Amino acid sequence: MERKSNEDIKREDLLLLILILGSIWGFSEVVVSGIISSVGIPYRAAILTGVGMCLMGIGVGLFRKPLLLPAIAFITILCKQMVVPILGVSVICKANSCLAVLIEGAMLGAVVAIGGKTIRRGAPHQLMTGFSAGFLSAIPFYFIGLKVAPCQYLLSFNHPGGLLSFLINEALMWGVFSGILFSLGFWVGGRLRITSLSFKTTKPAMYYGFSTMLVVFCWVVSGIFISSH
Repeated sequence: MERKSNEDIKREDLLLLILILGSIWGFSEVVVSGIISSVGIPYRAAILTGVGMCLMGIGVGLFRKPLLLPAIAFITILCKQMVVPILGVSVICKANSCLAVLIEGAMLGAVVAIGGKTIRRGAPHQLMTGFSAGFLSAIPFYFIGLKVAPCQYLLSFNHPGGLLSFLINEALMWGVFSGILFSLGFWVGGRLRITSLSFKTTKPAMYYGFSTMLVVFCWVVSGIFISSH
C-alpha cells in the first residue's frame, strides 16, 4: 500500500500541492499577519512561523519529500512580494519576512531529511522536529536579518549578548509554536494522503476545480488586502 501510494503521487500532483500550500501560507503571511498586528496579539512572528510549519507539515505528511519544502516557501515569498507591483515599493520592503520564510522552509526540509523515517515514530518525534526547525531558523535569521533590512525590533537585539536575548525572547516561542503546529500538520497530511488521491481519482473535475478556486482565493484576497493597507 505504501509503495502504491507513493507511485500515485505524480509530478503534477506534487506541483499542485506545493502551489496550494504555498498560497495558503502566503495568505497567512499577508492577511493573517495584518490582522494579528491590528488586533495586537502577542508573538506574531512565532504564530506565523507555526502556521508555516503546520502547512509544511501537511506537505511532509502528504508527499514525504522534505527537499520540496523550500518550493512551498518560494510560492509564499511570491505571494508576499505582490507588494512590489501593487504598491510600487522595493523588494527590500519585505526582504526580512521573506528571508524568514525561506529559512524556515530550508531548515524544516533539512531537519526532516536528517531525521529520516524517525518522524513517523509518533508525536514526540514530530514535536521535536517542528521545535528544532523553528528554533534553529531563528539563528541564521538573526545574523542575516541584521544585515539585510532589519526592523526596529530586530535592531533592539543588536548588542553584545543580543543573540542569546533573541533566542530567549523569540526563538523559544518559534520552536514551541512550530513543534505543536507541525505535529498537527503532519497528522492532517497523513489523513489526507489517501483520501485526496481517492477524491482526485473519483471526482477529478471537482478536485482540480476546488484546488484552483482555493489558490485564486488566497492570491486575490491577499492582493486586495495589500492594496487596502
